[in-house]
Parts: sequence; C-alpha cells; structure tokens
Amino acid sequence: MAMMPRMELRQGQSLVMTPQLLQAIKLLQLSHLELQNFVDGELERNPLLERDDGAEPPSRADGPDNPHAADPESFARAESLHTQEGMEGRLGTGLDNVFQSEQPSVARSDSAGADSLPVIGGAYGSRSGSFEDGPEGFESGLTAEISLHNHLSAQLDLAVIDPAQRIIGSHLIDAVDDSGYLGEPIADIAERLGVGVERVEAVLRVVQSFDPSGIAARDVAECLTIQLRDRNRFDPAMQALIANLHLVAKRDFAALKRVCGVDDEDIADMVGEIRRLDPKPGRGFGGSAAETVVPDVFIRSAPDGSWLIDLNPDTLPRLLVNQTYHARVSKAVRNDEEKAFIAECLQTANWLTRSLEQRARTILKVASEIVRQQDGFFAHGIEHLRPLNLKTVADAIGMHESTVSRVTSNKYLTCSRGVFEMKYFFSAAIAATGYGEAHSAEAVRFRIKQMIDEESPSDVLSDDAIVTRLKAGGIDIARRTVAKYRESLRIPSSMERRREKVAMALG
Repeated sequence: MAMMPRMELRQGQSLVMTPQLLQAIKLLQLSHLELQNFVDGELERNPLLERDDGAEPPSRADGPDNPHAADPESFARAESLHTQEGMEGRLGTGLDNVFQSEQPSVARSDSAGADSLPVIGGAYGSRSGSFEDGPEGFESGLTAEISLHNHLSAQLDLAVIDPAQRIIGSHLIDAVDDSGYLGEPIADIAERLGVGVERVEAVLRVVQSFDPSGIAARDVAECLTIQLRDRNRFDPAMQALIANLHLVAKRDFAALKRVCGVDDEDIADMVGEIRRLDPKPGRGFGGSAAETVVPDVFIRSAPDGSWLIDLNPDTLPRLLVNQTYHARVSKAVRNDEEKAFIAECLQTANWLTRSLEQRARTILKVASEIVRQQDGFFAHGIEHLRPLNLKTVADAIGMHESTVSRVTSNKYLTCSRGVFEMKYFFSAAIAATGYGEAHSAEAVRFRIKQMIDEESPSDVLSDDAIVTRLKAGGIDIARRTVAKYRESLRIPSSMERRREKVAMALG
C-alpha cells in the first residue's frame, strides 16, 4: 500500500488549560500569606482592582472627582493647617511656647516677604525630635533586632586588632549558621584566603570565646566542651562523657559509669548538667521570623449539638472592580493597544474576583465535610478520630481528589481543641479485631504515646506488650507498625526507657 500525505477533518474533545484556569487551580493551594502577596501584586498591576475596605474608593486622578476641587472652601481649610496661624486657630492655643528649648528661632515679619518662614522646625519639623518619622525615628533603634552575624562582628572588632586576623575572623563568622555551628571546613577557609590552617584555627579559638558560649563549634561535642570549659566543669570524668555521647543517646548509664569511673549519683549529675547546656547556641538570635498560623476556618459548637462552620474574614481578600473608572478610561483610549490593555485588565479583574469567591466556597464545603466525617473528634477528642482519605471527601462533595488535596494544603481550622491543619484529619486505617470498625492511625499513635507516658519504672512496656494491649482493646496491629509509630513520636526503645527511668529514680 502506497504511503502518501493527505488532509482529514476530525471532530474530538479535549481539555484546554487556559491561563485563567491554571491560575484558579493555583489559588486553591495558596496559603493565607501567599494569597495576600498574590493579591497585592494584582492590585499593583491592575488599575481596575480595588480593595473592598468598606470605605469610599479613592479618586484615581485630579479633576471633577477630587473632593478638594469640588469644594474650594474645604481645600482652603486644609491648606490653612500648614501655617502657624491655621494650626493655632484649629488647636485653640498658641505654638510659641511649644518645645522652646528645641525649636530653632524663626524670623517672623508682619509683611509677607523673604523673612517669613513656615513653622516646620522643632517638634514639628525636626527629625531628631519626632516620634513619628521615618527610619531615623526614635522607635527604630528600639525595634531593630540584632542578628547573630552582627553580634559576633561587634565582638570581633573589640577582640582583634590585627587587620589580617580580622579578615579571617570575618570569614569564620560568615560561615556560622543560624544554629551557631561553623558550616565550612577550616581547610577550605584557609585555602580560600591563602593562609595556613594553623592561623585560621588560632582565630577560630578567639571567635569561640565570644558570646554566646559554644558558638562557632564544628560539632556537638565541641559545642558542649566550650560551654563546660566556660563553667570550669570540664574535668577528666566530663571529658570522658563528652567523648562517649553515643552512650548518652542510648541511655546506657552502666557503660558510662565504667568509662567515666564514677558512681550512680555522679553520672546522674553529669548527665543532668549536659542536658542544661544549649546544643544550638545561635538559635537565641534566630534566622527568619516565625510566621503565626492564621486559621482559615472557625469551628464552634451550637446549642443544639451541631457545629457552626465559618470562614475567617481576615484570610479572605475582598476585591472590587471599579466599573466607574473603567468607563472613564475607556472613553479616553487613543489607540487599539490601550483599548486591548483596558479590556484585558477588566477581564482579569472579573476573573480574579470570581476565583476568590469560588475558592472561599470550596474551602467551606471541604471543611464542612471534614467536620461531618470527624464529628467524634470535635466532640470527644483524638481517640475518636476516624480513618479518612481524600476520595471519601471528594465523592461526598462532588469534586476531584486533586481539588480536595489542593484545598487542604496549607489551610488550618481552629476549634475548642486547638488549631489543626486540614490534612491532619486524613489518616490511614488500622484494622480492628473481629468485625469492629477500623481505627485511625493517628488515634492509634496517640494510644501508644498514652500507654508509654503512664508506664512505671518497674513495668516498662516493650513493643510486644504494646501490641498485646492494643489487640485487647480491639486494634489489630503488627509489632513493626508499633515500632514505626513509636519512632515517629521520637520515643526510645523499652530498654533505653528503662535505663533512663532507673537513673532518674537513683537521682
């Protein structure tokens, strides 16, 4: 059969992802802060968008819409406030005796001329005497946070005089991370600066003497050693303990006593002193500011036993499309390019307002279904959390699983039991013994933690013992699952817990 090109007309259906649809999908998964930043950017780019704050929209241009232009008397009254006579009349007092010690002398003349100066000095115009000025104001020095880098650099300027050593010290300080550890090998710093490793180590010892204690250490052992030396507690026994921190992590106190050559009371005191040290000395200065979680949904109980679900208005940007301004600028367009720009701005503004409304409705719909599915949790606590997956919620509200996943990402709800991420309520199912109802993995994890918290030094539960108790409570779970949940909670093994409880009892 001969192969030859030909033209055919076919009819079919396909999903086209328009830019508006892609942006609508993106809006669903944005957090509160990310959405605010996105809306702020759109407000800057689109002249037809305005924030709905319940007030009259400001005028966008001078002209008939300007209230001062429409009311000459109010404009004159506003202008009179910029003169001393106007302010004196407005305040009902004289300004000649205001901050006389700080106000510079102002030449005054009865006739208007070159000697007449506006009253802008002293308490009203001097930046040195104002509490409401810009970055140079009084409060700027009070609210500025000192970073770890600046704190160490200030100490370096006082401790080191030699310029070459200052350069080395500056590079060492630059290599200190937010936790306070030196994040770059000494050899790399020495090679980059073209100096010997010994010289860099000498400057490093100076930097390690700075506040906070333990700064610029290369590992945890060195950090703890610096702090113990500052406290004059780095004796041979403590030195042996620092050299065997892995035994401290395992809570193997019997081996620690042999290595350090001390008795039970001494090893308990030494371990307690280690715990009082700061393994991250730089965290007191912090890195990036911690963001406060703002809930998107409020859950409240109603008098009839049902639940009231409300969206947080503070997390919902309220935007308006200024149709009046659109009509004005549409009449003033001069070419097709300007006409196309105005049309695109109007289309984008209408789409964004609709997308924000749809986003709010979707969040409320998903939150309502989560509350309906997890009614036991909100009423009685975590032990009554049910297993739940995205498909169950998606089928109940008639949406796709991917949509539910985007809606629950970075969204939080608050109730009488605290603030929870929406994804917290989705957990795997643990089978029940017999024909009982399945249990939520999060609820089982809570049961395991509760049992371990209630154990006594003489009855430390092993993973097998926990499995036995859970099966007696109707939960069919394997030992490896218990070990996985225990490790996710950062709970040590039964042997390590027994050693720790014995050491605490002896102490």
